[in-house]
Amino acid sequence: MTVPCILAIDNGTQSVRALLFDLDGHLLDKAQVAIDTYQSPQPGWLENDPEAFWRSLCEACQLLWAHTRVPKEAVRGVVITTQRGTTVALDADGQPLRPAMIWLDQRRATAIPPLRWWWDAALRAIGMRNTVRFFQKEAEANWIAQHQPELWARTAHYLLLSGYLNYRFTGRFVDSVASQVGYVPFDYRRGRWASPWDWKWQALPIRRSMLPELVPAGTVIGEVDARVAQDTGIPQGLPVIAGAADKACEVIGAGCLTPEIACLSYGTTATINTTTPRYVEATRFVPPYPSAVPGHYNTEIQITRGFWMVSWFKEQFGLFERQLALQRGVAPETLFDELVNAVPPGSLGLMLQPFWNPGIKVPGPEAKGAIIGFGDVHNRAHLYRAILEGLAYALREARERIERRSGRPITRLRVSGGGSQSDAAMQITANIFNLPCERPHLYETSGLGAAMLAAVSLKLHPDFATAVARMTRIGAVFEPQPEHARTYDRLYRRIYCRMYRRLQPLYRDIQVITGYPARLDDDTP
Repeated sequence: MTVPCILAIDNGTQSVRALLFDLDGHLLDKAQVAIDTYQSPQPGWLENDPEAFWRSLCEACQLLWAHTRVPKEAVRGVVITTQRGTTVALDADGQPLRPAMIWLDQRRATAIPPLRWWWDAALRAIGMRNTVRFFQKEAEANWIAQHQPELWARTAHYLLLSGYLNYRFTGRFVDSVASQVGYVPFDYRRGRWASPWDWKWQALPIRRSMLPELVPAGTVIGEVDARVAQDTGIPQGLPVIAGAADKACEVIGAGCLTPEIACLSYGTTATINTTTPRYVEATRFVPPYPSAVPGHYNTEIQITRGFWMVSWFKEQFGLFERQLALQRGVAPETLFDELVNAVPPGSLGLMLQPFWNPGIKVPGPEAKGAIIGFGDVHNRAHLYRAILEGLAYALREARERIERRSGRPITRLRVSGGGSQSDAAMQITANIFNLPCERPHLYETSGLGAAMLAAVSLKLHPDFATAVARMTRIGAVFEPQPEHARTYDRLYRRIYCRMYRRLQPLYRDIQVITGYPARLDDDTP
């Protein structure tokens, strides 16, 4: 008897993976294609041809069928999860008008649509005007309208990458509620496009007719037609299921279905998330994102450069490990644990504040990264450990913010993403949080979460609780070490929690004197 399985396609930032999961959460097979078609026409810009995303997806699927032993007739459905916040502009015929703007793109609009006076006054009165101004300047649509007005006038459809891939699969302009993470006029509380009188329609040049139909995650949005079957090798007639954003899928793929379990994602952007049926703004005026579970929210807090800092360290200080990794045929990151373990907890007082992304709204647009406590004993091993510790300190602070705002304690941690494969990073996290750190049974948690969503949609599992129980498991568990946890607690409370407050005036002066990072809010003093 053929074992039923789900095809999950995970279009991340670095690669596209085609993944086959059975109903017990086993990864039966996978194929991966690196995305090497990104372009950066100017410093800070990052784009990709939308057609290149589609070609990479098709290549990943064809590679999968070329080597898998899983029969195609075992596949019950296909579901897509994608990187968030990447936008695609199409003309009336559904053809791309320009390269997709990737979520890492740093360009910002300088000419932004004015709000009507009553909205401007109301937003100022509640202390939200700077937040709205930040939203407007970050919005890709405002940049296109300002710098490419003729192209914007021809834009008939404005989609996130998830919506674009759904369109390529089904011919419909349709997207999942749980994929709407970006600078679009979305009502996060109600899970729908904003009401006609909402300020977002004035803050952006987007018209309602440009946006796709929204459906709950797990909705069957079409079938694989003959053309798509030829391009991808996916069997014709298979149901196509509306997925969710990659982080939302990662949360349920890690088994974090209830508010007391937090999902830490150690990826390019490091995040902490919980799943809750309540709308909770962990950071004031920053909405929770839609969960992959319909009617639920993810109380996400981001460290926007996250484990990108590990890549930065590798490029700037990891030549020895890169050369040794080539000799051994392994990834350089696998050798960095040796650096970490050569340094005591606390890095002999070297403390890092991981605000490596200039102009971030939280903790403040003037924020910069900082490293304090240098002495002549410190070397690159201390710096690398300080990076891991700084990220864990920042996520612990985020955990405490979620607990305060939600009124619910977080008692368990699941850690996913590339950084979770480091035993050293896992042990540091367990010690800094003083909680057991649980690694899921497999690395591909985003794809697994998407497969769980499809399994529930197709009634292969009756509900999400059953899907989590059947398809997720705990792999390794890292217990906190009491002596090290006490050291970290003192450093966190007495040093880390005071760093930003003490350094903020200096960051502001640096910004004024050097112009870096550029001021995003006209009201910034």
